[in-house]
Amino acid sequence: MINPKILAFAGSARKDSLNQKLVKIAAEGARAAGAEVTYLDFRDLPLPLYDGDLEAVEGLPDNALKLKALMRAHQGYLIACPEYNSSITPLLKNAIDWASRPAPNEPSLACFREKVAVLMSASPGGLGGLRGLVHVRSILGNIGVLVLPDQKAVGNAHQAFDENGNLNDEAQQAAILELGSKLARVTTQLNLPLEGNF
Repeated sequence: MINPKILAFAGSARKDSLNQKLVKIAAEGARAAGAEVTYLDFRDLPLPLYDGDLEAVEGLPDNALKLKALMRAHQGYLIACPEYNSSITPLLKNAIDWASRPAPNEPSLACFREKVAVLMSASPGGLGGLRGLVHVRSILGNIGVLVLPDQKAVGNAHQAFDENGNLNDEAQQAAILELGSKLARVTTQLNLPLEGNF
């Protein structure tokens, strides 16, 4: 059986982002379970704020096309997203909006249908960004992503990581590794096609 391909990314581009640290731990768990994992930093693919008029005049930006190609080349997504005012970050929402726009001769929502995702968050607050994940889950579910019920939110995250980017709490570290491992296992079991559509 071919190893599943998983794309890992965080909804934050901040230097020393807590959520980038978190999703990289989950990526380790996915790799240990046999997945091929690609880490995406949205700073490498800057995008303008989605604008229908801009799209109508200029088409999809080159970085949007690169993002879409990257997403279509993977079967699963590991997503860590901080909570901004109880919701999704503008960075992640904008990336989703551009990726949802069809390229010429591309099926609707090709970057999202027949994809599987796991969600997690880290925040200095006590809830760990949990409220924001409700919105991320709703958005992804409504555009065709199978979002696994398992998710983790790490509270007081500004004190949760060691100098190597691992979680100080062994149980939390194990739980995040397991999120990555579970996504790899489920994606393997579903045997989802690449470039597939409903």
